[in-house]
Amino acid sequence: MKKIGFLSFGHWSASPGSQVRSASDALIQSIELAEAVEGLGGDGAYFRVHHFAQQLASPFPLLAAIGARTKRIEIGTAVIDMRYENPLYMAEDAGAADLIAGGRLQLGISRGSPEQVIDGFRYFGYQPAEADAPGAELARQHTDVFLRVITGAGFAQPSPSPMFPNPPGLLRPEPHSPGLRDRIWWGAGSRPTAEWAAKQGLNMMSSTLMTEDAGVPFHQLQAEQIRLFREAWKAAGHEREPRVSVSRSIFALVDDRDRAYFGRGGEDRDQVGYLDEQTKAIFGRSYAAEPDVLVRELAKDTAIQAADTLMLTVPNQLGVDYNAHAIESILKYVAPDLGWR
Repeated sequence: MKKIGFLSFGHWSASPGSQVRSASDALIQSIELAEAVEGLGGDGAYFRVHHFAQQLASPFPLLAAIGARTKRIEIGTAVIDMRYENPLYMAEDAGAADLIAGGRLQLGISRGSPEQVIDGFRYFGYQPAEADAPGAELARQHTDVFLRVITGAGFAQPSPSPMFPNPPGLLRPEPHSPGLRDRIWWGAGSRPTAEWAAKQGLNMMSSTLMTEDAGVPFHQLQAEQIRLFREAWKAAGHEREPRVSVSRSIFALVDDRDRAYFGRGGEDRDQVGYLDEQTKAIFGRSYAAEPDVLVRELAKDTAIQAADTLMLTVPNQLGVDYNAHAIESILKYVAPDLGWR
């Protein structure tokens, strides 16, 4: 069995053909797609967070709304850029969203990806050390604080004259959601980062790109990352079993719409490029074929086989109906033959 959900970047634009023309459209359709996927038997609704872009950026109102409108599916992010976050305010928002959802939050966090603006986190009021040019250490500092405060331990000295009576002892951010700490994931784009995440007791979201080029196919490099993560987890002595996700663009060509949108191919190979002037990266291929062909191709993807959770990246601007159809096609025609259902 493998958990199968969707990952949406939540784009909107007024371009011809887009069914998501405003921020309101992106938010409301995200809720509607999550409801539809739950009805189809899918397992999760995940959202990317990008600041200063016409994409989803403020995850917690959206996650809370989905949590209130669904009953079963996991809801989460993939991922939140921790360079931008106030960790205590985030702990309150995450606790509230998780309680509304009944403990279904699976929160992906990380250092983030290339930005729309130069050092956008500075506009949010965060100044990393001069030696921390990309803000990586800043992200880990914010993460460390966030992970400590969501455990539920008190740390803040109560006022001797509070507005309302306090419980005994030190205070913590409220609302607190028990168990949330075990449902935090780190978006890892390299093998060393995966090992670091395992030592911290974080589940791993293997990134849609790897900032390494080892001369092997993307899925093999990703599978190696997953193996190293699990070995580091075991060595750290954590008691619970970790979770690992990968994301892929996968489309089963079952009708004329599928063939019109994705039947031309052209992205069936890994891509190697640069995130910036110094950072080389390898990006995983997309899959689009008839269901029987997909089954044969996906069976060879060693990273998908190694993960317990698969996130299907969706072209959200094609609208709720089409994306629900695309996900249903995978659940109905592909997943059973691979033993995922």
